[in-house]
Amino acid sequence: MAQSFLSKLLLTASMLPLAIYAADDEKRTTLQDQTSVAVTIYNENLALVKDRRTIKLDQGFNKLAFRGVSAKMRPETAMLRNVVQATGLQVVEQNFDFDLLTPQKLLEKYVGKNIRIATMNPATGVEKIETAKVLSTNSGTVLQIGDRIEVNPKGRLIFDGVPENLRDKPTLVTLLNNAAPSPQDVELSYLTGGLSWKADYVAELNSDDSQIDLLGWVTLNNHSGTTYKNAKMQLVAGDVNRVQPEFRKAMRSSRVMEMQMDAMAPMAEEALFEYHLYTLGRPTTIADKQTKQVALMSASAVPVTKEFLLQGNDYYYRSSYGDIGQKMKIGVFVKLENREEAGMGMPLPKGVVRVYKKDKAGNAQFIGEDRIDHTPKNESIKLKLGDAFDITADKKQTAFRKHSSTDQYHYAFESAYEIKLKNAKSESVTVVVREPIPGDWKMKQETQPHEKVAAGTAEWKITVPPEGSTTLKYRVLIRY
Repeated sequence: MAQSFLSKLLLTASMLPLAIYAADDEKRTTLQDQTSVAVTIYNENLALVKDRRTIKLDQGFNKLAFRGVSAKMRPETAMLRNVVQATGLQVVEQNFDFDLLTPQKLLEKYVGKNIRIATMNPATGVEKIETAKVLSTNSGTVLQIGDRIEVNPKGRLIFDGVPENLRDKPTLVTLLNNAAPSPQDVELSYLTGGLSWKADYVAELNSDDSQIDLLGWVTLNNHSGTTYKNAKMQLVAGDVNRVQPEFRKAMRSSRVMEMQMDAMAPMAEEALFEYHLYTLGRPTTIADKQTKQVALMSASAVPVTKEFLLQGNDYYYRSSYGDIGQKMKIGVFVKLENREEAGMGMPLPKGVVRVYKKDKAGNAQFIGEDRIDHTPKNESIKLKLGDAFDITADKKQTAFRKHSSTDQYHYAFESAYEIKLKNAKSESVTVVVREPIPGDWKMKQETQPHEKVAAGTAEWKITVPPEGSTTLKYRVLIRY
């Protein structure tokens, strides 16, 4: 049945008179006809646009130019429908004209055709107009004027008209079969590039590093070539699978974006399939070539814990190293829980968290930033803010022995280490020492008990007194 309908539709289209394709018969709809627009933006330069307009069509076949669409529309995803009466409108054909009118494009369209060139005699002030044929526009303009060829001639170029497929704005041209000559409420939906968003977070630690105030922002970028006025805006967080083209052309943009801050109520959130959908509770205008920020969430007095971490490596367990007093940096982390009882509990899109803390004068100072992935509720967030200044570590290998192997494929090593932790602070600190140990390993000796937190990881929690030091010694047997 579907095949029969398609056959009839194609037959009808083939019988149409050529006159209906004439530009003079084209009906245009602009943003002035728009009654509403909804924009759903995904993480990776993708958006779904639903553009509703009221238009007046003749009965029968109409050629409709839908102007004000995105310049980066994916035309294969476009769908135009009558939202009141689905059968009242049939789309026979559609073309996306994205070749925009510029002096260079206009000249290219006239290659092989005649134009006119106006030149002025500087001595007499008399203007002379000649007919010229455009031969080429590659790396310059080549014209044939009478019996001579001129390259990049001076003068004003005069064209008889603008080619039909050269538009001043991106335009979707559709051939429609309309059932009734009355105003139509139509909706054009399509996927487009040029719209993207990301989440940014600003956090402020309190004086004793036990709580933070967290503010989330959504940063929108619009370089799609059109403005979405008073749009219903929704954002989808999650990794949506997309079919990639075989060849992707890298595009660079040097456009300067306008920044607009929109600090209203946080967004509403809901689950959508295996993603999360965030909806702004009011219309907003997303202007072309604009960067816009809207509030995502806010939370106050969120409990955090601070952690000092000395992270080791697994490569030095297999051989002897003669380094004495190997300096190692101790990372500083803060950890919080994305739970309702902690004042949060909203699924958080991936983004960068920037952390500040007030000095004694009350001025907020930047103390570090880290990137988080998509974080569902009831999950923990761990941020690395930098490396400790007053807490240091010296590590050295104190012993190494290779055991005799049972065959050429099995080896055993015994290695001993000493880690001296120093604390210049006026209060005691706890340092987590985490060592990835390869192979099948067994702890032979240690000055403090370890915890096997993973198959290949040993962890110690070492308390270092104020303005003092603590030394951890351990010996481990490793088999391969």
